[in-house]
Amino acid sequence: MSLPPFDVAPWTQNHLARVEQALSQWVGDGAPAGLGDAMRYAVLDGGKRLRPLLVLAAYEAVCSAAVASSDKAPQAATSEAALRASTSEAALRAACAVELIHAYSLVHDDMPCMDNDVLRRGKPTVHVQFGEAQALLAGDALQAFAFELLTPDDSAISPATQATLCRLLARAAGSAGMAGGQAIDLASVGVALTEDQLRQMHRLKTGALLQGSVLMGAVCGAAAQPAYQALSAYGAAMGLAFQVVDDILDVVSDSATLGKTAGKDAAADKPTYVSLLGLSRAQAYAQELLQESHAALAQSGLPDTRALAALADMVVRRSN
Repeated sequence: MSLPPFDVAPWTQNHLARVEQALSQWVGDGAPAGLGDAMRYAVLDGGKRLRPLLVLAAYEAVCSAAVASSDKAPQAATSEAALRASTSEAALRAACAVELIHAYSLVHDDMPCMDNDVLRRGKPTVHVQFGEAQALLAGDALQAFAFELLTPDDSAISPATQATLCRLLARAAGSAGMAGGQAIDLASVGVALTEDQLRQMHRLKTGALLQGSVLMGAVCGAAAQPAYQALSAYGAAMGLAFQVVDDILDVVSDSATLGKTAGKDAAADKPTYVSLLGLSRAQAYAQELLQESHAALAQSGLPDTRALAALADMVVRRSN
């Protein structure tokens, strides 16, 4: 079946609006002693929201298989339109949960005990704005609230789905994922890593949560095992590509464009793909990973993966 051209801009705008509305409604509600203000400052009004978009795009890609298998073409078309217009409760909650984990990690990473950065998303970092103690608490609260979102009371989300989503998110964020990658990063300052070691660090520090976002969307759509495995491969390639491009942008862009401090990796003597491979080879590697991600989508057997393909393109071609 030939699909019409896909315009990622309105798709992104629609889903971003839903995510922003949900985050604005949920984050910091009832938190005492100014904690809610710090939480909301960390999450709202900034960021690309790539991780929530990956959740929703993967969910829709899996659902497109159910639509395509419908026996009644008119009914299938109606169902597909409905899927494009809305998301399930599980997918929306999963999308917000991964963004909360991402936001908490940025709050903690920016603190003086870690990267000691003063600019994030074009504004002062949370510890600069609210103090270190409040920033630490805000990060803790955002992390906890992510899992609370995945386990709502009186929900239509099955207990099995809730448990799977929590496991995926915990693994992507913990020692086998983001936190483990950050530990390697901190231990690698001034150390000459091999390409394999650098790849492993980036797969954990950045790639794990991006891949986890894709897999959480797949779980929300009840993906069959072959599609799930293909989406996992897509998420791994795209997640690594994101960090390779981040390394490139840290060299070629400026702070105003990035919304965060440019050149800080080189200043801190951190190993990056640019420092290891050189700029041109790092750029070529990002393109190779983009091709890998598209190849994985082609192997998924899902009839409509256009949003996922467009997001991979956006990751590699972005300027910030």
